[in-house]
Amino acid sequence: METSAYKILVVDDEPDVLEFLGYNLEREGFIVSTARNGVEAIEKVNGNRPHLVLLDLMMPGIDGMETCQELRKIASAHEMLIVFLTARGEDYSQIAGFEAGADDYVTKPIKPKVLISRIKALLRRLQTPESGRILHFDNLIIDREKYMVISKGEEIILPRKEFELLSLLASKPERVFTREEIFEQVWGNDVIVGERTIDVHIRKIREKLGLSIITTVKGIGYKFENKNDDLS
Repeated sequence: METSAYKILVVDDEPDVLEFLGYNLEREGFIVSTARNGVEAIEKVNGNRPHLVLLDLMMPGIDGMETCQELRKIASAHEMLIVFLTARGEDYSQIAGFEAGADDYVTKPIKPKVLISRIKALLRRLQTPESGRILHFDNLIIDREKYMVISKGEEIILPRKEFELLSLLASKPERVFTREEIFEQVWGNDVIVGERTIDVHIRKIREKLGLSIITTVKGIGYKFENKNDDLS
């Protein structure tokens, strides 16, 4: 993929880490900027929105979790990707990171080739507003303007909420959406729905499409995977 058009902000309180990551990312052709704390990161995102932020979790003052939450409040940075960098790999720590709004989680020590590969995979999710109206996958087409879904060449009719849920998950393949995010973006904070509402909608979508494209991430939520296999 062409990397010279992508801007990456690296946030870490250790100068050696900033230098190490900056060197490896620039060598791959990325446009790199750095920040040494959460406050500086928020200022730089507001001033010149990057496509992706590599964010250290353990920082003095505003830590990575709080910084991530604040970055997600910036309307102009809604599509920006956030990847946590941390030496902590416990399940509960990763779950907290995803719930804070992170798109991925990379544990230290960082292997440059692996990190670059993960970054490129994440950046492939980004789409221009024009192309984002219609999402194309191997066996699935989602037209978000016409509320139309074509699965394996056949048009499928989905109720509005099922369509919005599928569209949300498919907008960022491989990204894990927490149950809280889904409730907020599909139903809204002012609507009270049952605890099993999402599960029921997911089951109906799977049955109607006949594709195993929505994966349950235990204890977190759901993600969309572009798989070729079907449910039969």
